[in-house]
Amino acid sequence: MPYTSQSMDALREVGDELADATVATLFERGEVGQFNTLMRWFSEAGQDLPDGLPDVAREYLRATSAPPSWVDWGEMEKARLFFIDNNVHISTALSFAAMPACYVVPHIAELLSATHALAYPSRRMAETGQFTVYLMRPDAFEAGSRFIPAAQKVRLLHASIRHHLRRENRWDVAKRGVPICLEDMIGGQMMFSIQVLDALHRLGIHMSADGAQSYYYAWRVVGSMLGIGLEHMPADLESARQFSDLYMTRHMGPSEDGARLTRQLIDLYEEVVPGTVFDPVVSALIRYLIGDTAADWLDVPRSPAWDSAIQTAPVLLGVLERLEDNSPLAAWALDRLGGLTTNLELSSLTRGRVMQYAIPEQLKAEYGVTSTASRTNRWTPPPLSDPPRSGPPRSGKASAK
Repeated sequence: MPYTSQSMDALREVGDELADATVATLFERGEVGQFNTLMRWFSEAGQDLPDGLPDVAREYLRATSAPPSWVDWGEMEKARLFFIDNNVHISTALSFAAMPACYVVPHIAELLSATHALAYPSRRMAETGQFTVYLMRPDAFEAGSRFIPAAQKVRLLHASIRHHLRRENRWDVAKRGVPICLEDMIGGQMMFSIQVLDALHRLGIHMSADGAQSYYYAWRVVGSMLGIGLEHMPADLESARQFSDLYMTRHMGPSEDGARLTRQLIDLYEEVVPGTVFDPVVSALIRYLIGDTAADWLDVPRSPAWDSAIQTAPVLLGVLERLEDNSPLAAWALDRLGGLTTNLELSSLTRGRVMQYAIPEQLKAEYGVTSTASRTNRWTPPPLSDPPRSGPPRSGKASAK
């Protein structure tokens, strides 16, 4: 369906009825702390739900435990193969194009600042990377996978932010619509799908139209599992392009929160680059992928030498792409190398831990917080204790399908 400013305005009035009601009830009954504690042990589809889990949370987890009935598993397999073939490029696009695209929308940057994300710059990247890897595993929707529980928890996290901002009158709903409204949720879906494909295209990566469509299809499945109705989602890449362009035109602009988040992102990856000589590559790559206007809004530093040098990236990547296209051995080797690179990057960000999504019991006291954490003081996931091994019989069970 064609999207217009009027239809987008209507989407700003809609949140996520099921998740919002679940979170509201948990807060009303004072059960959020109990829920967060118990949910640390729930991380795999098909796993027994913890004893003592609040009834409203148990019902929510049961209602959202299966993928949509309309999923075409052939398309999902094509999406997975597309990811395997391009995983290192997709990781690059997520880090240096999709995340800055989030930050260039001021009210999204403000929402991110309302959580504790600024104090833990590596955590958001770790969560995003791990979520994508979980999605693209062959058993993503089967018992034992981690994707479905992650999607269920992200949906509650969004609902909790809506709950806090509205309850504390920290968001002008009449002027700005519902926090993390349907338009913003679809906008996020576009940043991690078509805008990633845009970045791959700008890098000169060889992609088939069929593979790109399947990759987008996988993110439609994700959108559905995060509470977006099928009737509202762009049906294909063409309508996704229209939505994405209209969304960015309506909302993107400069902001202090966006610039601060971008600086955190640059610092994080400059730490990954050995030494300091190549640090400007990080800013140059972001500037190349999102363009000068958005980069200037986000205060991405300029480096004339590296900004010019990065223009050759498509040429260099094109050589590797031709090798991959013409040699099965080279294709196998590059896919393996790409997978190892992605896993190394993810391991560096997560420290090998499973990222935990919890309902925040409160948000930052003020917006626009200034993180005092040193750039070398990276977030380390808290250690997990062994789950209880004995106790009364468990009373519920989530199924993958």
